[in-house]
Amino acid sequence: MGKLKQNKKPAADTAKVADRLHSAAIHLLRRVRKQDAASGEGPARLSALSVLVFGGPMTLGQLAAAEQVRPPTMTRIVTGLERGGLARRKPDPRDARRVRIFPTGKGVRLLQRGRQRRIEYLARHLEMLDDQELCALRKAVQILEKVLEQGEQLTDR
Repeated sequence: MGKLKQNKKPAADTAKVADRLHSAAIHLLRRVRKQDAASGEGPARLSALSVLVFGGPMTLGQLAAAEQVRPPTMTRIVTGLERGGLARRKPDPRDARRVRIFPTGKGVRLLQRGRQRRIEYLARHLEMLDDQELCALRKAVQILEKVLEQGEQLTDR
């Protein structure tokens, strides 16, 4: 991917677009998150499970940091995931003092079904767009993906 173009627009214009994008993203996530109720799991458990499914097994401390909660809170969340058969703790093969948390097959399937419900919900709402609007949205998504990818590269330095 190429470098981000130097912005020739006034900072106020960029800030206005950023503000509108921020607001739209929050509203979009709130709406699709309503689909998660069908899973029967609460938002904290689903979020932690998502980190495990898409980020891979990790320690309780790593998971707590990823979710921006304290370890005692994460302990309760993981205990709930274990009770539901969605995650399990296993000793770290390299360090017997450490325990890693893994999603179970049931947990992965639950997350996959939830993602599918969210996508179907969004697709139903995007069907109201005409071809030109859908094409514009596709281009906007590509631009956002590019910005996010390049933003990650900048923060990795």
